[in-house]
Amino acid sequence: MKHLKIALCQLAPTGSLEGNQEKGIAACRKAKEMGADIALFPEMWSVGYDIPEDITKLKDSAVPADGEFVEVFSRLAEELGMAIGITFLESFEPLPRNSLCLFDRFGQKVLSYSKVHTCVFGDECRLTPGEDFSVAELETAVGNVKVGAMICYDREFPESARILMLKGAEILLVPNACPMEINRLTQLRTRAFENMVGIVTVNYPEGKPDCNGHSTAFDGMAYALDGTKEQIELADFDLDALREYRKK
Repeated sequence: MKHLKIALCQLAPTGSLEGNQEKGIAACRKAKEMGADIALFPEMWSVGYDIPEDITKLKDSAVPADGEFVEVFSRLAEELGMAIGITFLESFEPLPRNSLCLFDRFGQKVLSYSKVHTCVFGDECRLTPGEDFSVAELETAVGNVKVGAMICYDREFPESARILMLKGAEILLVPNACPMEINRLTQLRTRAFENMVGIVTVNYPEGKPDCNGHSTAFDGMAYALDGTKEQIELADFDLDALREYRKK
């Protein structure tokens, strides 16, 4: 097994669905040029984590999971031969959901996840929470890997990562939209250590309100993007070493 490379697309939103789509496409193309096997976006990339107070506006800004915004990244994944984890405000009743779709390198949807632990004390009180955590087997150019997902506040609960590990996850994808300070970074390091999984978190860069970059990747050894600016970097996971460690 070669090393699995995941692109952390720490990007600033453009202010429009169309702009985010185009910027996301460009980021995926760059990630592929960098040698990525998976590209991952921050939380609710379609709207740049913007949750209107007005319910009509909120619903109008949501997109269907099988709509054009999401399907563009399915086609792009197939074109590039690279998996893409795209995040979006999903049309849902009675209220939209905070969701992620993971497409494999053939453009097939292998994982759909909606944030279970919504922040009901804030703007996310206007969203519908997801119901469960799931794991999918993702075929990449360097072999198959079992992947699960959490979104931002999910990481605050040890049970989220533990459920995913018990379901077989080796790598956890964690889109994010909040200030990543020492306690939250330590949470992620701990989740990786206590569950023997790789964790990749992608945040919005400095400049997006209430965000500060510091996207991270943790496995047996920890490392972080040393910066707050807009950037795309690769996390490199030695899956063979991780699997040997999990056997002990």
